Amino acid sequence: MFKIQVCAERFDTGKELDALSQQRTDIGALASFVGYVRDFNERPDVTALTLEHYPGMTEQQLQAITETAAERWPLLGGTIIHRIGRMEPGDPIVLVAVASAHRQAAFDACNFIMDYLKTRAPFWKKEHTLSGDYWVSSRPSDSQAAQRWDNNND
Repeated sequence: MFKIQVCAERFDTGKELDALSQQRTDIGALASFVGYVRDFNERPDVTALTLEHYPGMTEQQLQAITETAAERWPLLGGTIIHRIGRMEPGDPIVLVAVASAHRQAAFDACNFIMDYLKTRAPFWKKEHTLSGDYWVSSRPSDSQAAQRWDNNND
């Protein structure tokens, strides 16, 4: 039902979305999110980002997140691709795409998966800047975004 991939290679968003919906006439909506490396975060001069993960556990957690989403919304499929390794500003980091018969389910499930991915999947970010490298701490706003789903059983 869901394609889950953790890899160092760059992905092609268009090809992934086409593959998800190819020869499917039951899909009425496909919602997606692509996250990119930006040249600023806690410091304004980010030159690169390195993402690390816990192999095996990461994929297991992503699978659990998609299973939870499929229990809450009538999903027809989906894709999560998350990159690891060193990336530069402008590079894609993550793709979350969700297919459903109706748009609201696709929008909500995509948003839910991304919120849970940010807070529950074992990824670690190191930003490289002109003034040094540092590990990025989790943000309270990410936890708050995920908590709203715990209080909302749509």
